[in-house]
Amino acid sequence: MSPVLAKQDIEQLIKGQPPLVECYVNFAEQLQPNGFDLTLRAIAVPQTPGLIAVQNSQRRVSDLSPLVFDGLGAIDLIPGAYIITFNEVVHLPKDIMALGRPRSSLLRCGVTIGTAVWDAGYSGRSQALLVVHNPRGFRVENNARLLQLIFLQLSRETEGYQGVYQGENTGE
Repeated sequence: MSPVLAKQDIEQLIKGQPPLVECYVNFAEQLQPNGFDLTLRAIAVPQTPGLIAVQNSQRRVSDLSPLVFDGLGAIDLIPGAYIITFNEVVHLPKDIMALGRPRSSLLRCGVTIGTAVWDAGYSGRSQALLVVHNPRGFRVENNARLLQLIFLQLSRETEGYQGVYQGENTGE
C-alpha cells in the first residue's frame, strides 16, 4: 500500500529542487496535515463543445472565455460549470502522484470541484472543473483556497507523465 505524505514530508519536498509546489499564496495557511491547498488564479466559462475521441490527436477541449474579478477581487457565479486555474505550479517526482479534493467549506456552499489524477512526473499549473450547484449562486475571491492536493508515494518510480498537459499554464 502506498502511504499518503504527511505535512512534514510535503514541506521537505517543497524545499527541494524542483519544489513539489511553488507559486503558492500563503505557505503557512496552505500546508495541511495531509496535503497542500491550491488557490484560485482564474475562472473561465466553456464556450464550445469539446470532443474526447478514440485517438488523442482528435481530442478537442472547449474554448474558454475568462471571467474578470470585480473591484473587490471576487466573482459572483451563477449555477453552472466553470474551468478554474490554480496559482500553484506542481512538480511531481516520478514516484509521487496526487489526488485533489474540494475543501469541505466549498461543498457546504453547494459547490464542488472535479479533478483528474495528477500523474507522477507531471509538472504544471493545473486546471479543474468547478460546478456551482447552489441555485442561489456562489461568490468566490481571487486567491481563495479551493482544493486540497493529497500526495501518494508510489511503490516504485515510473517513467513519468509525458502527455500534452506537461508544463501547462507555466509559459514552458
